[in-house]
Amino acid sequence: MENDNKPATKRLQSIDALRGFDMFWIMGGRHIFLGLATLTGWPVFQWWAAQVKHTEWHGFTFYDMIFPLFLFIAGMSFPFSLAKRTTMNENRKSLYFHVIRRGLLLVLLGILYSNAVSFDFANLSYRSVLGIIGLAWMFAALIYMNTRTTFRIIWFAGLLIVYWLALVLFPAHGPGSTDMFSPEGNLTGYIDRLLMPGPYGNSEQLFSVVPATGTALLGMLTGEFLQTKYLNDRPLRKVACMMLAAIALILTGKIWDLVFPINKHLWTSSFVCFAGGLSLLLFSVFHLVIEVWKYKKWAFVFIVIGLNPITIYLGRRIIDFKYTAGFFFDGIADLLPENWTQLINGIGLTAVCWIFLYILYRKKIFIKI
Repeated sequence: MENDNKPATKRLQSIDALRGFDMFWIMGGRHIFLGLATLTGWPVFQWWAAQVKHTEWHGFTFYDMIFPLFLFIAGMSFPFSLAKRTTMNENRKSLYFHVIRRGLLLVLLGILYSNAVSFDFANLSYRSVLGIIGLAWMFAALIYMNTRTTFRIIWFAGLLIVYWLALVLFPAHGPGSTDMFSPEGNLTGYIDRLLMPGPYGNSEQLFSVVPATGTALLGMLTGEFLQTKYLNDRPLRKVACMMLAAIALILTGKIWDLVFPINKHLWTSSFVCFAGGLSLLLFSVFHLVIEVWKYKKWAFVFIVIGLNPITIYLGRRIIDFKYTAGFFFDGIADLLPENWTQLINGIGLTAVCWIFLYILYRKKIFIKI
């Protein structure tokens, strides 16, 4: 007899589509909109052009959400992966091995992405986007596997509060700095300068793994909510619950911002709530349109990207897609006025990357970690 309480393991296209939407911006999509701003000068495109650039320190733009959104999605996928492996009777030891291996492999790929193969060890950077994703996802997965829902929520809140208190109670003022949240005066940067070899940078810092684990855990809580049969017979209400939770997180982030500024580089607790709320709200919209209303065809362009995210992320570092795009599109750009160049280059780069991923999709080649 089938167990009605068994968690769902069905793959959701809304998750793949949102992951592809996220990767679209870094594989070339942002250049399309920067080009539209240059070409048209329209206020709406000028505003969006500012949104696809990172903030220098405090503050928030859409582009600051790309990294935490990916980590949120990685977390959201884990309950489905865990349920599938459990259904296949995979033992606990094997599950732990998979989680730890995946986390550490992402750290190694992050180092490779930086400059490991140059063998310039004096300038080798051990900090990376993939490294933060790997460690934060790994710690969140271990928390998720060893706690129940209530304690997962407590862990989420606890990580953010502990990180906030640590930065407030243990400032690391550099020369000429009295601001505990400044680039020179924050504890996170001090720990990196003290412990991490290689050149120092203001982003992807070791101590920020603590709040980033909260981002991954928030995704896992969302995935867990999707898995449950609660409100499955009323999918609109299920979406409404996610949207209300998203709004609550956004408001929490904005209120917290008054005393702990929203800052991607420090991955502040207010940033976790604000970016996490926006990520959940965006997913709710994708889920509503794709899974509830069944409008799926438009999402195919993003699903192709979302099924091979690591491939295109690393591929952009290894393969010169810009050269290939130039081969096919430079002639078109030369025929048009100069203010068209950035737009044509953006379209060309995005198209070449997408076709590469589409070929892999048709061949059923999906590189996973």
